[in-house]
Amino acid sequence: MKVTYEVTAVVPPKFVEAFEEYMRHRHIADVLATGYFESATFSRTDGKYRMKYVARSSESLDQYLANDTMRLRDDFYKHFPDGIELSREIWDVIEAFEHSD
Repeated sequence: MKVTYEVTAVVPPKFVEAFEEYMRHRHIADVLATGYFESATFSRTDGKYRMKYVARSSESLDQYLANDTMRLRDDFYKHFPDGIELSREIWDVIEAFEHSD
C-alpha cells in the first residue's frame, strides 16, 4: 500500500522567497534522491505550504524516516533555524483516481 508523507509549513512573508527557492531547487530534489518516494508536489496558499511525497510503500517511508530524515531536517534548519512552523502527517492511500480520456 502506498502512503503519502505530508509536511506543512507556515512561512512568514520575510522568508517566502528564500523558502520557495530552497524547496524547489534543493530540498525536494534531495528527498526524491533518497529513492524512497516516487513523486512529490509543492503547493501554497496564503503563506502556508504543503509538500506531499508519495512513498513507494510504507516500508519505504519507514526506511526514509530511519535513514535520511535527520540529515535532511538538519540541512533545512541550517537554512531556516527559526521562524517557520512545520507539521508532518502520514496518510495511507486507500485509492488513487486519474482521469482517462
